[in-house]
Amino acid sequence: MHTVAVLALDSVVPFDLATPMEVFQRTRMPDGRAGYQVRICAAAPTVTTGAFSIAVPWGLDILDDADTIIVPGVSDPGAAAPAAVLDALRAAAANGTRIASICGGAFTLAATGLLDGLRATTHWVATDVLAAQFPRVQVDPNVLYVDNGQFLTSAGAAAGLDLCLHMIRRDYGATVAADAARLSVMPLERAGGQAQFIAHEPPIPDGITLEPLLAWLRDNARRELTLADIAQHAGMSIRTLNRRFRDQTGTTPLQWLLRVRVHQAQRLLETTAHPVDRIAARVGFGSTTAFRDRFKLVTGTSPQAYRRAFRGT
Repeated sequence: MHTVAVLALDSVVPFDLATPMEVFQRTRMPDGRAGYQVRICAAAPTVTTGAFSIAVPWGLDILDDADTIIVPGVSDPGAAAPAAVLDALRAAAANGTRIASICGGAFTLAATGLLDGLRATTHWVATDVLAAQFPRVQVDPNVLYVDNGQFLTSAGAAAGLDLCLHMIRRDYGATVAADAARLSVMPLERAGGQAQFIAHEPPIPDGITLEPLLAWLRDNARRELTLADIAQHAGMSIRTLNRRFRDQTGTTPLQWLLRVRVHQAQRLLETTAHPVDRIAARVGFGSTTAFRDRFKLVTGTSPQAYRRAFRGT
């Protein structure tokens, strides 16, 4: 039987800890046999969650015998994990053990160095922090999970379910995974990625001098603005505008403008029943096709699918 060890660090997020426990414990083979043996382990006999404490039955030594190790997130993902935990994860990796993180658990996994040079993800709120803290990790903020073979990472909260179901499908096939998905009241595959859940207001770094121009762009996003129009309003050459935009926002003026239009479209999709073509025109796209293509590029899903998922009733 496949053994899954769930690592409970101090201040573990209860949702992250419970997700793999519930999903793997309830997985059944076609003949009714359990697909996994799940064990909770920690560096100490008791760990806290902030709201309550947990008595943990196993120590780190069971990681040596695990087929899969799950690393949940903690309340402060930037906090350093105990050296004994990092050493145990490195030793397990050297033995070929599959290791997966859920949400902020990517910080612990990255601290081992095992994600260096690999693509990874975490909750979208923390992707910039993960990238800054571990520059050798290729952080992708747009996906629900990343599978590198031996090492896997998931985005936040419910994305841990997506990752667990993906691993079950890898281990036992689509039939077993589909049954596990039904028990979790989850689709086996969700459309789109994490990008559709991100509040797409382009980030504004501290001390930015382009903020008045950015505010003007937001207010005039529906207009047919050219690079020359933007430069003229800013009172600078196109070359200077591009350079300052790149330095201060990490992107170009027109890319910024397109993201603002998509962000405005997201709000209209959430709050109105306007047809997609009307929304496209209202936020400044010249054609519905261009709008659909750009919307999917930014959010990872279509306008119609986004509306179905996020429009209030």
